[in-house]
Amino acid sequence: MEPDPIPIFSSFTSPIDENDSSSSTRKPLSLWPGMYHSPVTIALWETRTKTFERLLDPPLDAPPQSELLTKSPSESRMAIVYNFSSDFILREQYRDPWNGVRIGKLLEDLDALAGTISVKHCSDVDSTTRPLYLVTASVDKMVLKKSICIDIDLQITGAVIWVGRSSIEIQLDITQQASGEDDSDSIALTANFIFVARDCKTGKAAPVNRLVPETEREKRRYEAAEARGKLRKRKIRDNRKETEDGDINGRYESLLSEGRIFCDMPALADRDSILLRDTSLENSLICQPQQRNIHGRIFGGFLMHRAFELAFSTAYTFAGMMPSFLEADHVDFLRPVDVGDFLRFKSCVLYTENQNSDHPLIRVEVVAHVTRPELRSSEVSNMFYFTFTVRTEAKAMNKHRIRNVVPATEEEARRIIERMDADSLKA
Repeated sequence: MEPDPIPIFSSFTSPIDENDSSSSTRKPLSLWPGMYHSPVTIALWETRTKTFERLLDPPLDAPPQSELLTKSPSESRMAIVYNFSSDFILREQYRDPWNGVRIGKLLEDLDALAGTISVKHCSDVDSTTRPLYLVTASVDKMVLKKSICIDIDLQITGAVIWVGRSSIEIQLDITQQASGEDDSDSIALTANFIFVARDCKTGKAAPVNRLVPETEREKRRYEAAEARGKLRKRKIRDNRKETEDGDINGRYESLLSEGRIFCDMPALADRDSILLRDTSLENSLICQPQQRNIHGRIFGGFLMHRAFELAFSTAYTFAGMMPSFLEADHVDFLRPVDVGDFLRFKSCVLYTENQNSDHPLIRVEVVAHVTRPELRSSEVSNMFYFTFTVRTEAKAMNKHRIRNVVPATEEEARRIIERMDADSLKA
């Protein structure tokens, strides 16, 4: 006798009403977001749906926005709340093995919220113009200021704080207020995302609505963002001049001297050091339709999530102790990743800082490559830089010393120096 089959049903609501005869005129299912994402990301994307449905109505040959608007940061401000204290299912979706919050999952939500805020700022009131295509260009800085609890309600707020001709900077704050804690101590994490606008027909850079800060706080944030941009440009010029003048060669030699001992006389090498290549980890995946965003490409938040978990594992195996996340120092989105792409993540510890023995810093690099075996090609799509320390309780139980990382090649030395310079710029 055959057993009765167990019926399986989708837990998601279909984006297309099957009883709606006009549903055939809606955008194709391939352009709806995938079914992998968190409930927060899905909710945020649903708020964008009406805006992005204009991709088909009006058509792409509709004229671009003719007149730029002037908006204030408050017009783009948004907030989302995680009711962890009362919603058991939501809490379980974000819980990590150590009864904390999964940082990688929050990275997805931060990217989704920043994208929604950028859309809100760039939207105009004229429904006959074609909308802009907004993509994450980079994450400038993300700093964890205190640990995030899984059983206390959490809020993320954000707004546009600065705009250029075609670029937008959004600042996000995660707040979590424990009982008896002051408002000034409630910020758990801050993050700055930079988006760029593209014409959805030509793919070229497109101008965005202007921004006029109104309050003193908004003015301070605008000025700080502008100062950061100028500082980055000046540092790039200084680094180029240093390279042209040959001043950087001495730093290369200093880093490479210990690495040569490892390669040529390994028995005599410093036991408190390790070659960069010996800290490496790697994983690969085929990008699936479930991981796509509302543009039909792989969601940037998913890429950050995967990169973070590999970086965490890299720091864990390197330190021999449970790591604790501190910062995402910089994230670059260099090219889009499409459904079906073969994606390889490669990680390593670039360098460590042991000046504070109780809280040593472990700087991890993750590089994502889109690999096409049939074309014998491999292109870098993303670069991620994370900083970890070791958990205090793990440090107390394990007296293992954090080792120094040394390069074996000039290319490795160059990567270390570039990252050290970038980190010193942000200090």
